[in-house]
Amino acid sequence: MLKAKIDADVFKESIDVISALVTECRVHTENDGILTRAVDTANVAMVALGLDKSAFSSYEASPDQIGLDINKMKNIIGMMSKGEPLTLDLPEGEKKLKLSFGGYRYSITLLDVNTIRKDPNPPNIELPGKAVLSGEDLNSAIKAAAVISDKVALGIDPDTEIFYMEAEGDTDHIKLEIGSGDLRSLTPVKVRSLFSLDYLKDMGRVMGRADEVEIQLGNDHPVKFAFDIANGRGHVEYLLAPRIEAD
Repeated sequence: MLKAKIDADVFKESIDVISALVTECRVHTENDGILTRAVDTANVAMVALGLDKSAFSSYEASPDQIGLDINKMKNIIGMMSKGEPLTLDLPEGEKKLKLSFGGYRYSITLLDVNTIRKDPNPPNIELPGKAVLSGEDLNSAIKAAAVISDKVALGIDPDTEIFYMEAEGDTDHIKLEIGSGDLRSLTPVKVRSLFSLDYLKDMGRVMGRADEVEIQLGNDHPVKFAFDIANGRGHVEYLLAPRIEAD
């Protein structure tokens, strides 16, 4: 059972977070909010989203799982006006989620959760390097690297205390260094890993709206991006597997 009301902008932001990586997911409704964790079809990237009940203007739910078609949701939220209230209603035992906003009344058939991939387990790894910077700066750097190559190295140089992004193309090269003056914080550990820009570009469009993003890095390990949405009432984590460089 789910009966809630939420600002359309917050709902759009949440759907955008998920749609950056997957087209369907399991949403867990809990007494204190909703959460989802999903991995892309290639098992390269994972998204985890938690939205506290305080992100809703009203919220009542019983523990359950809902199968959502994210592409369908994206089409629906395109009809919403900025700041418009959205009502979500799923009576106990029903298979259709009702969405109401403005003069629109949608009744959306939910996906069978048994046909959706099970929630992934985050890898238990230690990522010693940490850098915190604005989402806008991070997204701008990702877009700049994508002009040169389809992959980018993320790293930390403890000697100069900088976080850097470096991309190498067939003939071109770009390196962006972000020092302490532009970083919110830095754990100066020597780390470097290579990642696909195809995934980073999609995640960057979402992270670009965040006030700040924490990046956790290791050597040839996955990278974790963590940031808040909905004015701190929601939390997002992206995990992206590395591309291993040839010797």
